[in-house]
Amino acid sequence: MFTLLKKEIRSFLSSLIGYITITVFLLVIGLFMWVLKTDSNILDNGYANIDTLFFIAPWVFLFLIPAITMRSFADEKRAGTIELLLTRPLTDLQIILAKYFAGFALVLFSLLPTLIYYYSVYKLGNPVGNIDTGGMWGSYIGLLFLGAAFVSIGIFASAITDNQVVSFILALFLCLFIYRGFDLMSAFPLFGKIDNVILALGIDSHYASMSRGVIDTRDVIYFISLIAIFIFSTRTVLESRKW
Repeated sequence: MFTLLKKEIRSFLSSLIGYITITVFLLVIGLFMWVLKTDSNILDNGYANIDTLFFIAPWVFLFLIPAITMRSFADEKRAGTIELLLTRPLTDLQIILAKYFAGFALVLFSLLPTLIYYYSVYKLGNPVGNIDTGGMWGSYIGLLFLGAAFVSIGIFASAITDNQVVSFILALFLCLFIYRGFDLMSAFPLFGKIDNVILALGIDSHYASMSRGVIDTRDVIYFISLIAIFIFSTRTVLESRKW
């Protein structure tokens, strides 16, 4: 499994995909935080925080993570190497986890350079260090969980098709629906008193809770459960070839 994991990470980093992903992510976040004259510009709003990062990043991930994961299984199917991969002395779950952790590693690599933004705001604060460090770390944990959930969804979307474009569109739709769809549905009068239940099914409410620096066990369990559901759904798709 670790050999396949290293192979997947090398394939990302040896091609333009990994570098383009990291560059685009940092460029978009950097523009909103430091350059564009908007309410999210740190230099203009006068507050020592990096909330802009945690507001913009999920929307950037909505496009970048499906682009990362769309080739995971779809490309293997298109190239006809999926059968060779599945005949290795690895279980289907190990293959899925190797591809999943490789995708998550790229998400982690894209977030690490943003610590420079935190350091910059830390130094620019008046007085120096006037920033809610505890809340910042809670927000980073929430963003990592959100990225991990999007990767699991993208892997699932890639497993059910041999077309990378279809995989990208499907992953984008699923990520967007689970991120914001339930939040919008909870506002419908149709659901009445169960609106809080509908709201809790979506990522947004749990991510927002963690972004406040509050690491609630319920939010952690939600993200782990969501990731597990899509990973095991992916395994079911791969096992269907034996039916």
